[in-house]
Amino acid sequence: VQLQASGGGLVQTGGSLRLSCAASGRTFSIVTMGWFRQVPGKDREFVARINWRGGSVFYADSVKTRFTISSDKFKNTVTLLMNSLEPGDTAVYYCAASETRYAGSWYYTQESRWGSWGQGTLVTVSS
Repeated sequence: VQLQASGGGLVQTGGSLRLSCAASGRTFSIVTMGWFRQVPGKDREFVARINWRGGSVFYADSVKTRFTISSDKFKNTVTLLMNSLEPGDTAVYYCAASETRYAGSWYYTQESRWGSWGQGTLVTVSS
């Protein structure tokens, strides 16, 4: 699976941004797609994911009241709508896809469980 992310940029505190990720290749094998983010010197942090077939969504506690993830299976895209952005949301955001089905949601919060990654897109929230 190949992933192409877009939509990052600079926004003021309280503003909104929309990130998109387009999947190509073995899209029929995708189990779930999601977003991670990374700041310098830290590991990638799980942000949100959506199950490709059932549409169930999962969020990190830090974003669950502000971010919304959605998918369009006809276009093979995943979108992350980020509202009420805070300086702490500043990071490089990566979309990811997994073709493996794990028994519990916790597994998908781990970077190593995802097989495909897009290039990062920088989100900067100014105070």
